[in-house]
Amino acid sequence: MSGHDKKEALLQFAPMQSSVDEGFWHRLSSLKLNKLGIDDSPIPIIGFYAPCSHSLVSNHLTLLAESLPSESSEASLMPEPSRGNRNRCSVPGILYNTNTVESFHALDKHKLLKEEARKIWDDILTGKAVEDCSVLSRFLLISFADLKKWSFLYWFAFPALMLDPPATVVNLRPASQWLSVAEAESLSAACNEWRSSKSTADVPFFLVTIDPNSRATVRLLKDWEACQSDALKILFGFYDPCHLPNNPGWPLRNFLALISLRWNLKSVQFFCYRENRGFADMGLSLVGEASITAPQGWKDTVPNAVGWELNKGKKVPRCISLAQSMDPTRLAISAADLNLKLMRWRALPSLNLSALSSVKCLLLGAGTLGCQVARMLMAWGVRKITLVDNGRVSMSNPLRQSLYTLEDCLNGGEFKATAAVQSLKRIFPAVEAEGIVMAIPMPGHPVNSQEQDSVLEDCRRLHDLIDAHDAVFLLTDTRESRWLPTLLCANTNKITITAALGFDSFLVMRHGAGPFSHAHDLSAETANSSSAEMHKFCVNDADGKHRLGCYFCNDVVAPTDSTSNRTLDQQCTVTRPGLAPIASALAVELLIGILHHPQGIFAEGDINNSVIGATEQPLGILPHQIRGSLSQFSQMTLIGYSSSSCTACCHTVVSEYRNRGIEFILQTINHPTYLEDLTGLTELMKSATSFSLDWDKDIDDDDDDDCVEI
Repeated sequence: MSGHDKKEALLQFAPMQSSVDEGFWHRLSSLKLNKLGIDDSPIPIIGFYAPCSHSLVSNHLTLLAESLPSESSEASLMPEPSRGNRNRCSVPGILYNTNTVESFHALDKHKLLKEEARKIWDDILTGKAVEDCSVLSRFLLISFADLKKWSFLYWFAFPALMLDPPATVVNLRPASQWLSVAEAESLSAACNEWRSSKSTADVPFFLVTIDPNSRATVRLLKDWEACQSDALKILFGFYDPCHLPNNPGWPLRNFLALISLRWNLKSVQFFCYRENRGFADMGLSLVGEASITAPQGWKDTVPNAVGWELNKGKKVPRCISLAQSMDPTRLAISAADLNLKLMRWRALPSLNLSALSSVKCLLLGAGTLGCQVARMLMAWGVRKITLVDNGRVSMSNPLRQSLYTLEDCLNGGEFKATAAVQSLKRIFPAVEAEGIVMAIPMPGHPVNSQEQDSVLEDCRRLHDLIDAHDAVFLLTDTRESRWLPTLLCANTNKITITAALGFDSFLVMRHGAGPFSHAHDLSAETANSSSAEMHKFCVNDADGKHRLGCYFCNDVVAPTDSTSNRTLDQQCTVTRPGLAPIASALAVELLIGILHHPQGIFAEGDINNSVIGATEQPLGILPHQIRGSLSQFSQMTLIGYSSSSCTACCHTVVSEYRNRGIEFILQTINHPTYLEDLTGLTELMKSATSFSLDWDKDIDDDDDDDCVEI
């Protein structure tokens, strides 16, 4: 180390630079939406940096996805630092992510920087910085995440304690010039060994001792006492991310404060460790001698700190937008769930997004109701939708049926089921939608022998579709087309929701559980219903509670052909245009209510409750039926219980279907009165007729008596 020039100069440090991986912003967005909500408390994070590894490029402090805690982390939200990785050392940081851009700009940046500097100062005083030297490189990040635009405003600070007066340096040179050849070779080998050990590879501050035989040893800071020997030369080493030949990197600033405060040294030889292709490079590494003049009593006061990162030479934050670089489909998925995730911040913390995204919905009918229901389901986060319809898009459809356009009407019209699915995927590419072109077999619509095989195949397909889905919407435009799906859903106990339209009125209802549900006592339902025992139309379960009815439970006749001999206005679904969106939205809301109710399909029917907030359920009441009228702008909730004579869901009908299967369905299709005979409705009507005739006869007899007396 001969030939030193003793001229001193102000020691100037190369500022630390930041780099943020895209994955960090994605995890922050997910963490904000799914866990943090409006909580803007500081979040501990981890940053990574490594020694300079190229003579022309400095290494940055980098944030990765793993810099943040995962959503499954405990309440402490502490990420796990990686240890033993020679390519990066972990340093602690703190993140202040604000809820608004105004809050970001209003942050007291001077105060925040001073708070982090105090932590470093306290760690030095207590000795923690000697045990865990990574705390000397603490950093601070403030940010605002605009999750609607996928843009992020952020600003880093790397707090550095200011020495007053500043440190000066003597002869900062490459290590290969400071050291003898033997010392340089020994130090290079010792550093490579230090970097290869899992226990020390990522320890960024260390001691170097060189004995009289030019043998270098790298030690931990806590070994300071063992290094005290006149025979040993001591260098204070650190991983230097800077590549500049005349300036040490930013970590040295706090290291010098530690050395001065902890060991009261006035002159320090420091070693800026740098690499080339993963190995120690004594030509790129620097050695210098710093002079420190600590003022009297400076241990009693936290020194001033600097460290806000400059943006193109100015003290302003940075901004990054990921919207352009992200795949449009990925952006669509993130944006689609934004409203739902924001609901969980304050309005609805119990919202179960996984249940919504996994539920499989079958929509029978892709007309006015089907289009609206599909759109509403997607808005609620439902991603698995199947539409069934055998009609084609006509010129009158696009104005009322929101999934179709004029192009779908050309050349005879696309099949509605197919066109609807294509439209859904254009709206939201991640939707798992399927269109099935098929007719629904209907009672009262007899089939000849040539059509029989096709109809039976449709029955089997409908059975398989219902079996493969969790919820079924009955959205067809005839009563009889709802019968077979109602029966199949009652048999398999599927969530079933009906929406039906009049001209200015609507009905939306959820069907009750099927008669063979494990939660109900079926002994209460009789195989046949006596016409005189009208109370049997309400069937109790084992707990004495009524089983909710289906769409057909209030009927006293079987569904029959309602499509023949109809005028044009009867052939089309003539309704006020606002009716279908209202009914469709309510139908989907019923499904969401069922999925979030602790009793699910077995939930009792609620009615309007005038006391706001009286219900215990976060989504409010869960009605059985909703009937509305646009002519009166009114809406009411009703409860209708299951009927033991129901032609679709009673024990008798479901049992007959289980026993006879397709043969039973074929008989109901070809013989309009079969269902009425089976369920006792025929006897009911005979009894009613007989009662009416007897009553009329009694009146006639009384009149005759009066005449005789006169």
